[in-house]
Parts: sequence; C-alpha cells; structure tokens
Amino acid sequence: AEAVKIAVGSAIAMERPLAITVRGVEISSNQVAEAIAEPLQLIAAAVRDVLREIPSGPAAEVRERGIVLSGGGAQLRGLARYITTMTGIPAAVADEPQTSVVRGTGVALDTFEVLKRNQSYLR
Repeated sequence: AEAVKIAVGSAIAMERPLAITVRGVEISSNQVAEAIAEPLQLIAAAVRDVLREIPSGPAAEVRERGIVLSGGGAQLRGLARYITTMTGIPAAVADEPQTSVVRGTGVALDTFEVLKRNQSYLR
C-alpha cells in the first residue's frame, strides 16, 4: 500500500493519471483519488470546523495567510490544492514535511513556558 501511495497516490484526479502494476493489477492515481475521497472530505470538513471554533482574529489570520501541511501524508500529490479548493484557505506543504512535526514539537518544548502562559488562548 505504501509503495502504491508513493508511486501513484493523488488527492485529486489527474489529467494524465500515473499508474503502477501490483501483482498483475494496474492501479491508477485516479483510482487512488477516488478511494481516498471520503477521508479527504472529512479532513477538509475538520479544517472548516476548527476555523468556526477558534476566535475570529486567529481565524481571519489563517484565512489570509493559509495553512501549512506537515507529516508524510502532506506529500500526497495534489493535497494542498485539494485543501485549498475544499476550504477556500491557501494551503502549502511544509519544507521537509516528514520532519517538520518533530521539529515543531521541539520548538514547542523549548518554548513551553510561553505555551503555558497562552494556554487559554490555545483552547
């Protein structure tokens, strides 16, 4: 499954689909996009829900500046464009997305006192 995701995985249908053959079965990027459509819709809905729940100031900033996708899954072809299309919020993939979560956690731990002071703001 991981090899298929890396080789042909896509969040959106492609005009020129990629394809891979696994155990004699050809799988296209458009088939992958169709197969993961529902989970991606849930992710987009979660982004919209979070923006409705946070204070208007930070929500406006997110709408203006956009969001950064991180983690290995952020590298899925077309994911940033999908999120932007489905939420209206600019989305981009982090530089080195597979390590950005760990690096961000390190920054959070280094600035833990700041996080504690702003705890009510983060809720």
